[in-house]
Amino acid sequence: MGSLIRISFGRLSGTCKLLNRKNIEFVGLRCISGKTIKLKDPSIVRPAPWDYKERRYTWFHSLYDKTTSRFDENSKIVIVEGPVAAGKTKFAKTLADELDMLYMPEANLDMNYINNYGYDLRKLDEQVPESCRSFDVNNFLLNPQNRLTANFQMEQYIVKFSQYIDALAHLLSTGQGVVLDRSVYSDFVFMEAMCKNGYVSKPARSAYYELRQNTIEELMRPHLVIYLDVPVPKVLENIKERSISYEVNSKVLTPEYLSEMETNYKQKYLKEISKHAELLVYDWSEGGDPEVVVEDIERIDFAATDNPLMKMKDWDFRLEEEWACARNRYADDKNNIMMMVNIPRFDVPEFVISHDDYKAYVDALKQAPGEKYQLGYNTDLGDTGLLFKSKLQKRVTLPLRERRCPDAY
Repeated sequence: MGSLIRISFGRLSGTCKLLNRKNIEFVGLRCISGKTIKLKDPSIVRPAPWDYKERRYTWFHSLYDKTTSRFDENSKIVIVEGPVAAGKTKFAKTLADELDMLYMPEANLDMNYINNYGYDLRKLDEQVPESCRSFDVNNFLLNPQNRLTANFQMEQYIVKFSQYIDALAHLLSTGQGVVLDRSVYSDFVFMEAMCKNGYVSKPARSAYYELRQNTIEELMRPHLVIYLDVPVPKVLENIKERSISYEVNSKVLTPEYLSEMETNYKQKYLKEISKHAELLVYDWSEGGDPEVVVEDIERIDFAATDNPLMKMKDWDFRLEEEWACARNRYADDKNNIMMMVNIPRFDVPEFVISHDDYKAYVDALKQAPGEKYQLGYNTDLGDTGLLFKSKLQKRVTLPLRERRCPDAY
């Protein structure tokens, strides 16, 4: 059973109810409750979820659809972190079910490569120049000394950034909390390990941190981070036991690489994120009991802190109008926020694609199923009613698509 190594919590202050006030402090929702003890008050009915994927949330809507009217004690962002093969996916799914939260699988490039019609764009690789080909986790693990490695890690960051915006939009629009398997905040531990082992150049690392600095402050940090700690020898044993070919034969998953990841997790990421979020760390060498973790979570007082200027400050809104603005930003303005990832770095060769190569890629892409026209306008794939359509897709929401080998990286 997983033992608690480090825990940060205050007193249990009781289960909280849905809120319905004009002036509200979200940190006043001090607790999280598991579904087995959560109070069932029939007089409290959460409004139907707002369809933020299809409907805009405007100033007019905010007059009658109050954001905090959907909140309860479990309206929080929880992140599960840990090394490779720690069992994060299984644990995160169980935790989300027990807390009645939405589970979001670890953001991965399958979410980008497989389009809305189910076509895998990686099938185009033989038709496009090498500089424009796909490069995923399995490619990196087997061939880390590749020109595309740096761009792969950039894409990993961007897809995690996109997913975290979706998590915020979901919470603010529906009131349901979210459990994420890893997040954009910890992504840098991979970049550090890559650079340390010579897989990514220092200029590429610099470009990565420029991108991170330009985007990360646009987000609201999580309420709780749970780290499943597994020592490197046990990680290597787990990798061998689950026998995924590109992990077992990987040139990357060495004691040196995994140790560098562990150091950056513990010495940098966990220290920094704990200044804002509550933190639970467990020895997960032999797995653990999610029910014990839930009991520990229920004891956390999210309003108790020695530094009120730091802890939970991202969620310290006093007015309903402030909540409405945050909801509108993440639900309706995602496309504008995502524009911030476009930072050209022509001084880094790994990120530069020639005109001819890119044209060849675009030409091949246009011939792929579902890529010729916008979503909903491809009649060859069954789209109908084009004569009466006047709108494009409201927002690009990442699919909750797990990798074919979950928790593989």
